[in-house]
Amino acid sequence: MAAIELEGVTKRFGDVTALDDVNLTVEEEEIFGFLGPNGAGKSTTIDILLDFVRPTEGRAKALGFDAQRESLAIRKRTGVLPDACQVYNRLTGRQHVQFAIDSKGVDDGPEALLARVGIQDAADRPAGDYSQGMRQRLVLAMALVGEPALLVLDEPTTGLDPNGAREIRRMIREERDRGATVFFSSHILEQVEAICDRVAILNRGRIVAVDTIEGLRKASGASEALSIAVDLIPEGVIEAVEAVEGIRSVGVEGDVVTVHTDGGNKTAILHALEDCGAEIRDFTTQGTSLEKLFAHYTKHQETVVTGGDSS
Repeated sequence: MAAIELEGVTKRFGDVTALDDVNLTVEEEEIFGFLGPNGAGKSTTIDILLDFVRPTEGRAKALGFDAQRESLAIRKRTGVLPDACQVYNRLTGRQHVQFAIDSKGVDDGPEALLARVGIQDAADRPAGDYSQGMRQRLVLAMALVGEPALLVLDEPTTGLDPNGAREIRRMIREERDRGATVFFSSHILEQVEAICDRVAILNRGRIVAVDTIEGLRKASGASEALSIAVDLIPEGVIEAVEAVEGIRSVGVEGDVVTVHTDGGNKTAILHALEDCGAEIRDFTTQGTSLEKLFAHYTKHQETVVTGGDSS
């Protein structure tokens, strides 16, 4: 069963079309990144899944339930960290989490949840005294109440330092490993690249790409750079590497051979060097960043690529 299904979802606000015939499937136990420029329709999509707004056309489902007819069933099984989340300044962290526990009718312990997000020592402090990063962790603790089957996280690392962001990524992986599906949006593309199984890119209300990051690289024609340190540069090494299928360019500087390739031929490149008599001491690979891929796909209005087991 798919965790999220959108079929022909369109949403109009007067003369403005926020979503235009969106089709998307997110599989169970997937960490799925949902990306797009400001105003692309990301928040509207999330609001439709949670039945905060109704689609003008099309159908949305989450966890097998219809988002409009069975929204209560979805909310009971979903944890949400909204963008620009607000807390009640006079209530303590413990009281916030206990409220979420009572709302879902479960018997989780607030201290255990606050410990999971690293703010147990501030459990009895008013949330008004929390830093922005601590508030973000508090709302995440509330989202984790009841071991949700679906986590919807909108900018989950906002306000966190690098160590805090790393901890959030660790927690997201733990949630996926226990069987949850994680659907999150972020403008910090390095965070998405570090953790997502697949991503969708939304532009002007339309899905323009759905795939793994590697799949997006291949579909966009982006190259991969392979830097290989060798003991010596044999004669004819450039010609030998250029003969490998998928090579875009070969350069030599000092004892390093740099190869730009379409990808998937790394072993053949290394063999070509060794066949020339070079001894490989080290090599590194650098692919096109998600930031550059994002820029490539959001230049276009039409659907560009769908892959990686998406419907």
